Parts: sequence; structure tokens; C-alpha cells
Amino acid sequence: MSHVIEVKSLRIDYDETTAVHDLTFNIEKGQIYGFVGPNGAGKTSTIKAIAGVLEPTFGEIYLCGLDLETKRQDALVRLGYMPDFPPVYESLRTWEYLDVFAAAYGIDADARPKKVGEWLEKVSLSGKREELVKTLSRGMRQRLVLAKTLLPAPEILLLDEPASGLDPAARRQMRDLLKEAAQGGATILISSHILSELSDFCDAVGILEKGNLVVSGSLEDIRRRVGSSQKLVMKFLDHEHSVHAFWAQVDQWQIPRSFVSEEAGKFRIEFPHDEAAGTEFLNQLVARGARVKHFELEADDIEDIFFKVGAKEVS
Repeated sequence: MSHVIEVKSLRIDYDETTAVHDLTFNIEKGQIYGFVGPNGAGKTSTIKAIAGVLEPTFGEIYLCGLDLETKRQDALVRLGYMPDFPPVYESLRTWEYLDVFAAAYGIDADARPKKVGEWLEKVSLSGKREELVKTLSRGMRQRLVLAKTLLPAPEILLLDEPASGLDPAARRQMRDLLKEAAQGGATILISSHILSELSDFCDAVGILEKGNLVVSGSLEDIRRRVGSSQKLVMKFLDHEHSVHAFWAQVDQWQIPRSFVSEEAGKFRIEFPHDEAAGTEFLNQLVARGARVKHFELEADDIEDIFFKVGAKEVS
């Protein structure tokens, strides 16, 4: 895979304060890369530097192989950037806001009305088409700016806390739109200090703490490096007999009781450092006569990884 975003030895200082320390990481084509860390970890400063709106103290940034310092215009034309608390033109109507940016992106005048209508529909703002932007709620503005950012189908997307102010339905809509963009070949860097926002759709992650990159890479690679565990979750049909068989097997396998939990009739058992153990445990349990009503295998999510790599700060 080719590196679409390359950051090398990036440092960002604000007077006497160093916000980002010697940051180096790569993002591959089509990846959705989650920048994770508490407020003040350096996520926004890094994204601003990649977007070309903040001059780093030193370091190198390449977008699609183009040096941001020497090939600035050619690099930035490939970019879509959505900052946290993005500014908007409040005196424009909703459709006019998108139309202005569609024109700025060079979309033909004849094609713009259809394009604008499609994106208003995608972010559920068709009913607000004629409303002034200043009348929109925070969440509606976020969706409008997301539509503006995605409208020209950029090769690279930089999104700083894009789910801020969105209700659960709008967050799901945002995730679907970003997955669709990635499937179309876009490379996405998205930041959040809320781990649950990123867990179910990022395929790579960088964990920042006090300006330092604690770990970076694909989720699969990081799971291997930090000694990820697999969790088997199950519910039983014939509760009394099956639960007896379950605990008998736990004892036979000499599994520590701290690796087993039960809540509302659902049992979860952790198998550190062994991806095959959960499957074998389940097979043997069924052979013992346990009647399994439901089961699933879980891998460590971003929150699990966050704490396993030693990151301690949370928001």
C-alpha cells in the first residue's frame, strides 16, 4: 500500500510550550485513521499542520507523495478539511452555502444544483434548504460543513472532532458517509477524545498523549504488538445444565476467575494472547452438552488498546 499521508519528525511549539513532540506516522490509501487522545494531547495542532493552516516548528509532511512545503498548492488541492467549530457564512441560505463552495471547487454551474440537492439529502437537511445558516442548530451546522467537505470527493479528509454536537442518528449517518468515502478511495484522518466514537469504524489508530505518539498503526497490527486478547461472549438456552458445564470447563482449563464475568445471563471470558482459544473453548463446551443460545467473539477495541498501551489520561 502507498502512504497517502506521511508525517516525519513533526514538532509544534507555542512560545515555551511544545504541543507536539517529534511525531512520525503514515496513513495508507483508503484507511480511516483515528487520532485518539484527551483534550490537549496535540490532535488539533497536528491536523492543522497537515491542513497547511499552522506552520510547524520543524518536520516534514507529504500528501500523496507531495512535499507540503515545496509543493503546497498541488498537495492542498487534494485535501478536504473540517476543523472543530468550523466557521460558516450565516447570512447564506443552506443551499447557497453548499453552492458557493461547489463553485469554489470548480464544479460546473449546470451540475451544481443536482450536486447540492444530493448532499442536502445525504445529511438530512433537505427540509432546511431555504433556511438561513444562522438559524441552524450546532448539529445541523456540523452536518452542513461535513457535506461541504465531502462534496468535491477529496482524496484526503481531515476531520477534527466532527461528531461534536451530533445526536446518535446523525453520528451514525456521519460514520456511513465516511465509510462510503473510504470505500471510494479516500484516506481519512479523524480525531476524537471520545473513544467510543471511533471504535466501530476506524481501521487504524494513533494514540496521542501530551504531544507524544504512544502507538500508531492498523488495529490488527497494534493488537498483535500490545498482546491483544480475544473475548468469547455467550448466552445459554438450558441455563442450569449449561452453566454447570461452563464453570467445569473454566476450572479444567485453569482459567483465572478474573478473566470471567457474568451479567444478566451473559457470560464473557477473556483469552489473552491466543486468538484460537475462544473457538476451541466453545467447541469443547458444546461437546459437554452445553446448549449455546448466542455467542460472539470480540477483539480489543480502541478503548481496550488505549489502556493497554499505557495511556492514562482521559477526558
